Amino acid sequence: MASSLATAALSRVELRHLRYFLALAEELHFGRAAQRLAMSQPPLSVALQQLESAVGARLLDRDSKGVRLTPAGESFRASAQALLGRFEEACAQAREVQAGEVGRLRLGFVGSTVFHGLPDWLATFQDSHPRVEVVVIELNSQDQIQALLQEELDLALLHTDRLPPALTCEPLYDEPFLACLPASHAAAGKRRVALASLSDQPFILFSRRGSPDYHARIVEMCRQQGFYPRLQHEGRHWLSVVSLVARGLGVSIVPAAFRDAGIQGAVFKPLAETMERSRVFAAWRQDSAPALRVAFLEECRSA
Repeated sequence: MASSLATAALSRVELRHLRYFLALAEELHFGRAAQRLAMSQPPLSVALQQLESAVGARLLDRDSKGVRLTPAGESFRASAQALLGRFEEACAQAREVQAGEVGRLRLGFVGSTVFHGLPDWLATFQDSHPRVEVVVIELNSQDQIQALLQEELDLALLHTDRLPPALTCEPLYDEPFLACLPASHAAAGKRRVALASLSDQPFILFSRRGSPDYHARIVEMCRQQGFYPRLQHEGRHWLSVVSLVARGLGVSIVPAAFRDAGIQGAVFKPLAETMERSRVFAAWRQDSAPALRVAFLEECRSA
């Protein structure tokens, strides 16, 4: 019963009623309170009567000596101040969220970005946005697309711009592809490697399921040199591909960033031919709130 009465009272009370009451509680004079609120005295008196009616208690004593708070009014004053304070905090937080100053950014990334600036971008962003929580999740491109569609990511760094209509993207950077060979390979000592010279080698490629677009690009690069790669193994992450190469299980074509992965047993050589470059895109939902995404991308561009 008490809860239903409180709800009914709240529906009739506006924030202005609380502000009027608090001004009068400080001034204890209708004239001074009205002047402080930039209004005339009669509307102030009416508003205070409406507030008392909604609360169901007398908050003020009025007589020829002036205005005093009743015990109920003293109790209500503390609650009204707290309520207005929480409202103002909520407004400030909403403005900060809209401005990208606070909040949570869920960022997906492909492994190559770790060796091409991502740690620096994150550090710079956290320095300038200390109240933003950034959650980073490594996923292949296809899994990131699904995570964006299911609203499990706010921003994705991936290797394809072939996206469903609900998503959009912008290019972030590109880098060359390199031949990735076991250290024991006959071509490991060469300055450059002709892709066609690897036509009879077992290939280790990025999983077709993990990134169909990327898989197809590498196959097409080989086709343009007159052969189809003899697929021996697939990996769902580029580091897995490089690790398998380092074990001597085949050769691969990988983004240049993996030169810095520090995997012993793998060597990286420029391709002799002019090839399509590996590209990384930033992708997001078209209907997503932009503030944190825009702020993070600005840090990436400036870095």
